[in-house]
Amino acid sequence: MSAEGGETLAIDVKGLTKRFGSKLAVDHIDIAVPQGQVWGFLGPNGSGKTTTIRMLCGLLRADEGTGTCLGLDFRTQSEAIKRQVGYMTQKFSFWEDMSIRENLEFVARVYGIDDPRERVARTLDQLGLTGRQRQLAGELSRGWKQRMALAACMLHDPRLLLLDEPTAGVDPKARRDFWEEIHALSERGLTVLVSTHYMDEAERCDRIVYILNGRLIVRGSVNDVVEKSGLHTFVLDGRDVRHLSRALHGQPGVDYVGFFGAALHVSGHDRDKLEAALDPYRNRDGITVAETAPSLEDVFIDLEEAAR
Repeated sequence: MSAEGGETLAIDVKGLTKRFGSKLAVDHIDIAVPQGQVWGFLGPNGSGKTTTIRMLCGLLRADEGTGTCLGLDFRTQSEAIKRQVGYMTQKFSFWEDMSIRENLEFVARVYGIDDPRERVARTLDQLGLTGRQRQLAGELSRGWKQRMALAACMLHDPRLLLLDEPTAGVDPKARRDFWEEIHALSERGLTVLVSTHYMDEAERCDRIVYILNGRLIVRGSVNDVVEKSGLHTFVLDGRDVRHLSRALHGQPGVDYVGFFGAALHVSGHDRDKLEAALDPYRNRDGITVAETAPSLEDVFIDLEEAAR
């Protein structure tokens, strides 16, 4: 399938829906991801991200919806889709008493790959794991475990990667290295859909999709999402500003108050009321009040607060 701009769509589904008994876990979601792009999939825990990913890769049957994944009907050709998708789960699911190489060679044989030893050697080199290939998986740090899991996803040369919170619990440097690898894969034409709770990771994506309570709330580039939020944010900086939080909370025009380092972020949709709430603090000694662009975190907290 192709998008309006002529881009080939790796994922093109409409009305994706899943129920578990009386619970509507995914509520008629539309997703169209162009080939070769990196899309961030965001939302709080329990919002339906993992369920959506599992339906796209054929591990879970959708109750409703139509469309394609890699040009194949995601409802009737799930087995063919699985052979072209690399799916990385939240939980590390490899054998900890086997080495990295042994784990990957086993996975390669499960995929029925010709000459699995050569393919594993190539993948180890591609992901910087050659020097650790004899190390037991159980001895690896969280970051190296995730790199190994990514290697396992890449063994069969997939066209699409579905990554479910791949860097949860990983230290900042390992997260940065992981994302550099993701973008290197994307530059070679691989499409990536990655769920994450980290705002800095979302900002690395070509587009983001935010779902809440199973419904798609907003999608677009980071700049588009921030601009369309209608949110205004001011920063209060200076001595003891954190003590102003309680006084500001609940004032007309103030929808959210939060700490960012030593500063206080105050956000709202009604600019006039928000400025009126902040006026008493503008002339206080040692305190500055300045407008700033809303952050992605400001926008998502606002969406969650509105949903409550």
